[in-house]
Formats: sequence, C-alpha cells, structure tokens
Amino acid sequence: MVDKIFAPWRSEYILSGDKKEGGCIFCGCPNEDKDKENLIVHRGKLCFVIMNRYPYSAGHLMVIPYRHLHNFAELTAGELTELMQLAQKAVETLAEVMHPDGFNLGMNIGKTAGAGIDQHLHMHVVPRWNGDTNFMPVIGDTRVISEALDSAWKRLKEGWIQ
Repeated sequence: MVDKIFAPWRSEYILSGDKKEGGCIFCGCPNEDKDKENLIVHRGKLCFVIMNRYPYSAGHLMVIPYRHLHNFAELTAGELTELMQLAQKAVETLAEVMHPDGFNLGMNIGKTAGAGIDQHLHMHVVPRWNGDTNFMPVIGDTRVISEALDSAWKRLKEGWIQ
C-alpha cells in the first residue's frame, strides 16, 4: 500500500496554470508596490531578485530582467552584467543568511529545457544542503521545504548583501 503525502501548495500552482492568461507574472510583480507579497528581495536597475513561490529548496531565488524576453542572445550587455552581478549577490546573501553547503545556478530556456515560464528569461539560484535530496521528489512528487516563504523572505530581504 502506498502512503499519501499531501502538498497543498502544489494545487495552487497547478490550478493557476502559469498565470500567463493575465500577462507575464514576471512583468507584473515588479510593477506593483507589494514586494513582500510578491516575494521580491531586491530591485536593481535592469533586473530584480525574487523568491521562487514553488521552490526546489528553502531560499530558492530567481534573478529576472525587467524587460520581457525569452532569448538569451537578446540580453543587452547591461542586462547580462547586472543579471550575473545579482546572481553573485544572491549566492553571497544566501551563504551569509542560510549557510547552505552548495548552490545550483542555471537557466531553463524553453519549455523543452524545463522552463515553467518560458517567455521571460530568468536565472535560478538554488541553495543546497548535504542530504537535502531524498526519495520525496522521486517517489512522492513532493518537495520538503524547511522554511516558510514569508520568514525566508524576511531573512533574505534584511540580509541582502549590498
């Protein structure tokens, strides 16, 4: 008999589609003055840093250009520079605030590559801890996140490396 493990946060994601019907979520979030609700940790000139609402692990951040584009080659030199600088600051901040053992950094460009939102380029910065991978994602299609989004947002916002 298979045990059932409930992950109610997944239903919110599944039922929302990917929120493209009302426009791009990555374009909409920074246009609102609701950084806490939208989980925006830092605003740069050309890019911003936001927590992933459906994280792979606690503290999962994304660095996103404000400009709506999906082609990596279309990034301007300024956008590319700030994207990488903010990814570096995200790693520094996560290291200082959450003390992970390592990081995954990367982009999924296109649906086939695994992009959940494929029309707006974004870079993932995922903190990792020894032993943080287990059977849950493989067997139960469930991730165990050790910290609530709002408390992680507060710690990361306050601890953002300048």
